[in-house]
Amino acid sequence: MKKILKRTLIVLIALGGIIFLAFKLSPYPSVWIIRHAFNKEAIRVNKELENFVPDKIETIRNVQYDETDKEAYMDFYFHKDSVKAKGKLPVIVWTHGGGLISGNKNQLSNYCKILASKGYVAISIDYTIAPEAKYPTPMQQLNRALAYISSNPDKFNADTSFFVLAGDSGGSMISAATANVITSPSYAQITNIKPGLNPNQLKCLLLYCGIYEIDNLKTEGAFGSFLKTVMWAYFGKKDISNDDYAKTASVTNFLTSSFPPTFISAGNNDPLLPQSKILADKLSTLKISIDTLFFPENHEPALGHEYQFTLDDAGKFALERSIKYLKSIAE
Repeated sequence: MKKILKRTLIVLIALGGIIFLAFKLSPYPSVWIIRHAFNKEAIRVNKELENFVPDKIETIRNVQYDETDKEAYMDFYFHKDSVKAKGKLPVIVWTHGGGLISGNKNQLSNYCKILASKGYVAISIDYTIAPEAKYPTPMQQLNRALAYISSNPDKFNADTSFFVLAGDSGGSMISAATANVITSPSYAQITNIKPGLNPNQLKCLLLYCGIYEIDNLKTEGAFGSFLKTVMWAYFGKKDISNDDYAKTASVTNFLTSSFPPTFISAGNNDPLLPQSKILADKLSTLKISIDTLFFPENHEPALGHEYQFTLDDAGKFALERSIKYLKSIAE
């Protein structure tokens, strides 16, 4: 019995050592855990939004925007009556969140249907998440998706003179950087990404709860540990302090006065709220037209990360403000 217990203890210690090394040598173990939790929550939130989806929403699913890329698919949503009334509709391309390491276009289906009911072609795109793909792959994919939409407007009732880039969390990071690629030739050059649109096609952005500056991320505590995992997965390195190319992901350091008008929001209890405020401050300094939706520090109930997808009072207000902003841009 003593020999069996001793062998069992040795096996358990060995397994513990292997698991410990796995977490130290690769981001994958942590990513798998986070991805499972994030996807479960995203599916739940999307399911709850079914109650707010109106009738007559048409869907075109799984359009491949790059025939050489097995993960390059997107879904289109539009309202029948809007197409009858206007023919071509302004385009909202929403890039999903998930910390750059989880999520897919399906998790945005109901929110995009709600956006479509307001008179838009709402598009949810897939991109390759990390660590399966590294920076700047999602930006390259988004630009290819935009180029495809722009080249095929009749298939999707799309007014390709009016594009809106939208996103949440990691999707906001990708969307903001893509907007800078489109409007700043110097940024397109240093990131080596081909713009998917002409600058005059991109009218504005809707950005929720994003990351825009990676230079000074706070990496203390549980959320800091999550951010370290995300950065390691996305850039393929634990430490990017000496990687000049990786640093180009801090879009706030490369903004120009050509950046499009932007709507920015985050909840008062979102640990990434400072990121949204940094972006808003830098755009204001450049005299870019912005609209922000921030809440008092003591707002109750406290609004956490991705608050806008829960269509309670705050979520409904955020949706109304977003649509009101888009209409003001169109005027």
